[in-house]
Amino acid sequence: MADASLSPRARYRERTRAEIKEIALRQLAEGGTASVALTRIAKEVGLSGPALYRYFDSRDALLTDLIRDAYTDLGAAVAAAADAVPSDGAPRLRLQSLATAVRAWAVAHPHRYLLIEGTPVPGYTAPPDTLDSARSVLGPFLACFEGAEPAPSVRPLVDQMTRWAHEDTAVAEWARGHVGADGEGTALAGAVLAWTQLHGAVSLEVSGQFRGMGHDAGTLLTAQMDALADTFALD
Repeated sequence: MADASLSPRARYRERTRAEIKEIALRQLAEGGTASVALTRIAKEVGLSGPALYRYFDSRDALLTDLIRDAYTDLGAAVAAAADAVPSDGAPRLRLQSLATAVRAWAVAHPHRYLLIEGTPVPGYTAPPDTLDSARSVLGPFLACFEGAEPAPSVRPLVDQMTRWAHEDTAVAEWARGHVGADGEGTALAGAVLAWTQLHGAVSLEVSGQFRGMGHDAGTLLTAQMDALADTFALD
């Protein structure tokens, strides 16, 4: 809903931007990023091509807004899942809850999920602030691995992540927002492994790669997260 404190012109601008993004999302769902066309959007909105550029000066600017919105919505879903688990809840349960939330959002919004986690758009470079958005989604996973005991098989990764945190103060500060000092390496290793396994499975599911196979995608994801929890000796 438009902010009532805005001027009529500003409210009109916000409504038009929202309409443009709605049409772009429909195009995205129909044919991926290649189908997002400003000229077609302008025609549907009832604007000339030059007039549309007053709202988004390029297709990349429009994609950036869609990416930011997608991260915001996915981040809210993950945060809600984290809040739903009691503070004294088992880390294994928290990990499963977060993974389930990501999968549920992706299945409900496959085209938006693939926009942020699928094949990179040729020629498009996301602005730096989208990294913060991505970290806001991954952050709650870090807490699942606080105090974990990683198996020898993942120790090399833990060591690399520990060095990364020591060398990059921004990464260390981000990690310490979710875990205590000196636990960044283990938490980062666990969260990155969770992210790769989670998004690998979910991307295959939403792109239709599991069709004809004899398993339920939710059961597969639960098994993957349980195996990861075993690797880090999570309760």
